[in-house]
Amino acid sequence: MKSKFLITGIVSLIFSSLMQAQEKSSNQNWPDRTVLPIEAYQKTGKIEPNIKDSDPIEWPKEISAPEGAPNVLLILIDDVGFGATSTFGGPVPTPNFDALAKNGLQYNRFHTTAVCSPSRASLITGRNHHTAATGIIMEFSTPYPGYNSLVPKSVATIGKILTDNGYGTSWFGKNHNVPDWQSTPAGPFYLWPTGLGFEYFYGFLGADAHQFRPSLIEGTKPIDPYLVDGKVDPDYVLDKDLANHAIKWIQTQKAVSPNKPFFAYYTPGTAHAPHQAPKDWIAKFKGKFDYGFDKQRQMTFEKQKAMGVIPKDAKLAPTPDDYQKWDALSPNMKKVVAREMEVYAAQLAYCDDQIGRIIKSIKDLGELDNTLIIYIMGDNGASAEDPTGQGLTSEIGIMVNGEKDTEEFMLKNLDEFGGPWFQEHYSQSWAHAMNTPYQWDKKIASHLGGTRTGMIISWPKRIKQTGQIRSQYAHITDIVPTILEAANIPSPNSVDGFKQTPMAGKSLVYSFDNATAPETHNTQYYEIIANRGIYKDGWLANTTPRNLPWQGHPIPSEDPMKDYKWELYDLKKDFSQVDNVAAKNPEKLKELQKAFLDEGRKYNVFPLDDRYIDRVNPENRPNLNKGRTSYVYHEGNSRITEGMAPNMKNTSFSITADIVVKAGDEGMIITQGGYFAGLALMLQKGKPTFAYAFSHYPQSKWSIQSPTALTAGKHNITVNFDYAGGGAGKAAKVTLLVDGKEAAKGDILKTVPSRFSADETLDVGEDFGTPVNRSYEVPFTFKGEIEKVTVNLK
Repeated sequence: MKSKFLITGIVSLIFSSLMQAQEKSSNQNWPDRTVLPIEAYQKTGKIEPNIKDSDPIEWPKEISAPEGAPNVLLILIDDVGFGATSTFGGPVPTPNFDALAKNGLQYNRFHTTAVCSPSRASLITGRNHHTAATGIIMEFSTPYPGYNSLVPKSVATIGKILTDNGYGTSWFGKNHNVPDWQSTPAGPFYLWPTGLGFEYFYGFLGADAHQFRPSLIEGTKPIDPYLVDGKVDPDYVLDKDLANHAIKWIQTQKAVSPNKPFFAYYTPGTAHAPHQAPKDWIAKFKGKFDYGFDKQRQMTFEKQKAMGVIPKDAKLAPTPDDYQKWDALSPNMKKVVAREMEVYAAQLAYCDDQIGRIIKSIKDLGELDNTLIIYIMGDNGASAEDPTGQGLTSEIGIMVNGEKDTEEFMLKNLDEFGGPWFQEHYSQSWAHAMNTPYQWDKKIASHLGGTRTGMIISWPKRIKQTGQIRSQYAHITDIVPTILEAANIPSPNSVDGFKQTPMAGKSLVYSFDNATAPETHNTQYYEIIANRGIYKDGWLANTTPRNLPWQGHPIPSEDPMKDYKWELYDLKKDFSQVDNVAAKNPEKLKELQKAFLDEGRKYNVFPLDDRYIDRVNPENRPNLNKGRTSYVYHEGNSRITEGMAPNMKNTSFSITADIVVKAGDEGMIITQGGYFAGLALMLQKGKPTFAYAFSHYPQSKWSIQSPTALTAGKHNITVNFDYAGGGAGKAAKVTLLVDGKEAAKGDILKTVPSRFSADETLDVGEDFGTPVNRSYEVPFTFKGEIEKVTVNLK
């Protein structure tokens, strides 16, 4: 018996020793920040059936950020060129951007991918955009690995990395990184911000948003903050709302967990079209741009030199002949085009003002000293997506659907510029002026006008050489590595069991204390819509654009690999990419062309594709509706994005609604799109009405209405939309039936050929955003009961 107890005791002792050794080893290795997520660590002891015989146990130790890790405010502004802001010599006053430059470092050789979704994918992952499967914007994705818009599990975001390392994380504003077919309230949500590791999201999923009536998401839930007690708030502005939510979130983080650092990704969507701003801010810029864009470009260039933002020997890149010239405009059009720039300046200045409120709130909390602020002024160069040269009053109507503005209409409606009833976008030549001193614009990845934007980094606790310029090459993939090094967090090798693709970017921390430190990001390829280039050790080889920035339907080349000419620039001597030295350095050009091929194969850049809007057809992507001709909806089925809605363009269709009403009931039955292009079946004062809008022009809106209001009871309303055929955007005949009998009919002279909206959706029983026409106001909630609505495509 004694021997039995002895053996048991020895075994117990050995087991206890092994457990203690394992515990010590676990404690020494914890936390392993290269493998995420990190399991909580708990020191164990003797545990017996009776608590009085058990050792006291410490609470599990949960992961926290490394000691001294900074808060991070990452700001990304949309469609702002290098030469737009006062900070970089431009005409738009951005005092908060200025202040950060004074108290931080100003980077004058920072680069993006040249278009939004790809830049944003690179920014939050630290990888090249094709590695993140985002070689083009989400709506234009194709099945190839670099272009399918399904960010791989091997490419974890900064939100996921920081959340798993003990940060509080958030995302405010624009997303444009959810695949087109996954952006409805039905999900799936694994590629939405909260699915990518960000704990809180308040913003919008698409390319742009209406400043006064945006389609927003909180977490994964659609919300409409511009509606108060069911009515449109006339004082609502998106930029202010986003700032309010960011401030509240930051304050809550520090109120509850003062020692826990926060990460806030703030990306408002300004100054992407539509250009809209509060009236009082627009008034501040009245008459400020009457001299025109050609003079502005020269003025900005001179100021940039005087400020030292660009070298003294830098040259002003010539404006290509394709751009509109100021002196070619009529006196009336000069008034219109000047007004466009006033609105753009107002929107950008107002946005910077709201960002100032966020920074002040951090300062008021006593957190500014240890907050790393990275303020990127532009996810690409300024946008020249204006095919007319005189600007647009509707980006969807003119740029996408082919409507044409007239001088008379624009001049007559000058006061509407910047307001809710215009989707304004400025002249292509204002965009080029905002990209001073470089050539070309957004979408043109081959040239600095498309890729180089302004950036400021501020971190008072760490950066002491403030107010200085840094000219080392920097790329948008460098931001995640910079944040991780600042926080003393390694790039993970494994996340959720998936081996991680190494980051392409390089940390910029090395440049904080040394203006002349050798740059560490020595090679970088560029490619968007087959425009391409390769930077290597100070040289830039790039293609000559075949298609202009404002061409939505360019003629694709037969072979994008062979049909593009190449240029070569020595950027060590030629800051602005002006002097093409390809003819003098053929061997260097060949070397860089080979380097592009190598990088292209490595990062999933191929195959090249120079189609643009022609890729937008939802049939080109995974679609639960493929082959489907009948759709049944019920009340409350709303926020269905265009890619997942029935495609009621360029085809005949019918809408049949079974409803129950009281006499005089009114409201929306079903709608898609809005004021700038859309359709709606509704009751107005009890009368069945079908409304259609080709654009915001009065002559492009039609309404077919029954002369008789419905009686109380159950009714069946049918719209037969008979498309003329013969191509896209042709006419149609509409017949409205009530309980099987013809009630009204009419002609639609022009129909929407390409897109109803970038941000408005299909909604049943209510209308969000803008109304199809101004005979009613949103949300125009249906007063009766909708049993079902059936859409049949013919």
